[in-house]
Amino acid sequence: MWRFACRAANHGRTLRLGAMGGGAATVLAASSCLRSSQGSSFASCEPSVDSTNTSKALPKKGLPANRVSNPAQPLDVRLGLTKLEDVSFPLRWGIIGTGTISSDWCKCLAEVPGAILKAVAARDPSKAKDFAEKHGFQKSVKSYQDLVNDPEIDIVYIGTITPLHKEQTILALKAGKHVLCEKPLTENYEDAKELYDLAEKQGVMLLEGMWTRYFPAVDHARALVEKGVIGEVRMVTADFPELCYAVQWAPLFFGADEPLKVVSAGSDKAAGAVIQYKGSAAVLSFPTWAAESPEVVEIIGTEGRITLDWMGAHPVRITIRMTPALCWEEPQGHTSTTQNGVQPYVETYTYPLPEPWGLPAPNWSFVNQHGFIYQAQAVHRCLAAKLKECPQFPKKESLRIMKLLDEIEKGIENPCR
Repeated sequence: MWRFACRAANHGRTLRLGAMGGGAATVLAASSCLRSSQGSSFASCEPSVDSTNTSKALPKKGLPANRVSNPAQPLDVRLGLTKLEDVSFPLRWGIIGTGTISSDWCKCLAEVPGAILKAVAARDPSKAKDFAEKHGFQKSVKSYQDLVNDPEIDIVYIGTITPLHKEQTILALKAGKHVLCEKPLTENYEDAKELYDLAEKQGVMLLEGMWTRYFPAVDHARALVEKGVIGEVRMVTADFPELCYAVQWAPLFFGADEPLKVVSAGSDKAAGAVIQYKGSAAVLSFPTWAAESPEVVEIIGTEGRITLDWMGAHPVRITIRMTPALCWEEPQGHTSTTQNGVQPYVETYTYPLPEPWGLPAPNWSFVNQHGFIYQAQAVHRCLAAKLKECPQFPKKESLRIMKLLDEIEKGIENPCR
């Protein structure tokens, strides 16, 4: 049996769980985003292994948890670019759009110590007024132009529909505001490139809101891959009805360079794509919303496999399956545990979100939407450090995804970007 002790840094809470049998260890890690005036913390989990396990039950290069320290630490902090406490860096926020996505975003933004909820604008000024009152903003304004011209606003969040993103982002960038725009940023690569060029010219941040990238489980997976814990990544699989959510995993684990080939087929009822790289591939599926799709991400390496789920687009759970040493003694070189009829070594970590989380709670619109807070915190930290992008989702990867989406959409009837 395996037993883990997990401590959430700065919060002094230890969680101990007896583990599952069959060489599987289960860890419930404290959230990396607890409500605190001191800002966020990250969970560090230190496993201990019972001596009753034989060496052949273990990965040949050691336990994953012993090879990567603080794996769920936010990437910008881990790289030494920012400081955790800079979630208290003051930013005055303006909001364009008052739909459900903006509502969930503002609930999270209100929990970031440095966020100042300044102003709201919408097509209908009465909706902007109601939204401002509901979410605790200081005021509403009559137009988008009034909002971006306000000298007391530092950054604009755009939560409208995709066809409006380009026009509204240009408006804010030309006014010298930083911009966080919901994904997908634009309807095509050329428009996205135009926006990033304008942001660079204006000397401000333009960030596409790919919030998935900021989840602790994703930081954990990234750290494991970077350390080579699962060997060389050969395949990534993912599924989601909206193309951008599934496609974004390809450049995360294979880089933002041009792939060798992209093929796609299907319709809005069911579709798929393969992105081929040298010696590896991303295999992606895009099911209809009206289907029981798994919403799981798999990162498959030569020495192990990582699963991100619950749910793949906003995961709070990571499972690491490692090829045990026994498989490497197989004379034919079939190192997969399935081919050898043995169980892999398994570690599972769960990173609970701040409450409420999971299925939509009253007054919340989508699953795990409280995870917006990770992205919000990162924006404050990165702007405090005078960065013009967050390393979790840099411009290079955003633009690569736009190119991939353009290509994939060619083979799909009525695609949902």
